[in-house]
Amino acid sequence: MSATADHAEERTNPAARLGFEPGQVVQEIGYDDDVELELREGIEATTGQELVDEEYDDVADVVLLWFRDEDGDLTDALVDAIGLLEDGGTVWLMTPKTGRDGYVEPSDINEAAQTAGLAQTKSISAGKDWTGSRLATPKGAKAKR
Repeated sequence: MSATADHAEERTNPAARLGFEPGQVVQEIGYDDDVELELREGIEATTGQELVDEEYDDVADVVLLWFRDEDGDLTDALVDAIGLLEDGGTVWLMTPKTGRDGYVEPSDINEAAQTAGLAQTKSISAGKDWTGSRLATPKGAKAKR
């Protein structure tokens, strides 16, 4: 695919901007009727498979966590999400944009991620109402001897 085609796909498929790849298992947590359906469809189109839900009993390559301020403790949700990941996997934390119901302060996201042992590596608009934060295990964290 040409660079121009890559950029066109990024504009039409929001999942392409988030770095999803064919064959990845994506476990979705926190689904409700307010989630960004276009993003979900784009992830399924990119990975070539349906998102798995909270009942999935194996590890995932990526956890897609929809989280709103009223959903409880973000640190606990992130720790739970980490337990569902394959080594080297990532969490895409989706939170409502500023001014939307359920908005989560960026400082709260950063603090919860650090407490859970994650580092925020990217933040992106994930649709009309949602912001995505890519959270990953810090590179040196598993290299302890």
